[in-house]
Amino acid sequence: MTGIPEVTLNNGVRMPQLGFGVFQVPNEETTAAVTSALEAGYRSIDTAAVYGNEAGVGKALAQSGIPRDELFVTTKLWNGEQGYDRTLRAFDASLEKLGLDHVDLYLIHWPTPERDLYLETWQAFEKLAADGRVRAIGVSNFQPAHLRKVIDSSGTVPAVNQIELHPFLQQAEVRAFDAGHKIVTEAWSPLAKGGELLSHPTVRELAEQHGRTPAQVVLRWHLQLGNVIIPKSVTPARIRENLALFDFELAEADLARLAELENGQRTGPDPDTFNAA
Repeated sequence: MTGIPEVTLNNGVRMPQLGFGVFQVPNEETTAAVTSALEAGYRSIDTAAVYGNEAGVGKALAQSGIPRDELFVTTKLWNGEQGYDRTLRAFDASLEKLGLDHVDLYLIHWPTPERDLYLETWQAFEKLAADGRVRAIGVSNFQPAHLRKVIDSSGTVPAVNQIELHPFLQQAEVRAFDAGHKIVTEAWSPLAKGGELLSHPTVRELAEQHGRTPAQVVLRWHLQLGNVIIPKSVTPARIRENLALFDFELAEADLARLAELENGQRTGPDPDTFNAA
């Protein structure tokens, strides 16, 4: 193991602060990528129904020989499956593909506000948690207004809110709401996309100063803010590199320089308007 720190969710479940994401990894490549991650020391794996690679994840987990209670597996419900009964059926399908008898964290992938089904969907999530089939339930891409509706209607506070988050899009309002309600903020696309962030002069200067890669500097920034992160790679060397974050620390001045990179730039959809099925 690599000494990955854990965060405690609001229901007492512990979750590694650093996990491995498989967004946009084809199913046939996923088993090898997850196997490399597990061999490197990752124990938290993040997938989703819409990624089409839950079976590849499950195969890697089964072949790893790692005890189930040492693994933390997250998957997500896709938009078109929202609604109480459809959610329960979709969860069964995900569980079968993963080859597991439970998942550690189940997330509503997007609020899709035009559908207005996420409150009904959340009731199904509560049932899955009550039945012991999910250890923790949460959401992804939820804005404070969506979160308030969930909390006010159910009284159950999501354990996690997974959102796009990186130095170009620091999501101060969402992070503050999450923190105020004991919701863990998890970052998807923690390195942004297309290399623009990693080639930014500030990031490159800090990397040189610390003798690290630009990616390691940005990932370390996330950890020091308290975010959970799930960087993705299919390259074994990069997979290991993204794990080597616990033997250096950014100074307050470094964090302040990275905070100045905020420009509101999204790489993905806007949660208030994204309603794809």
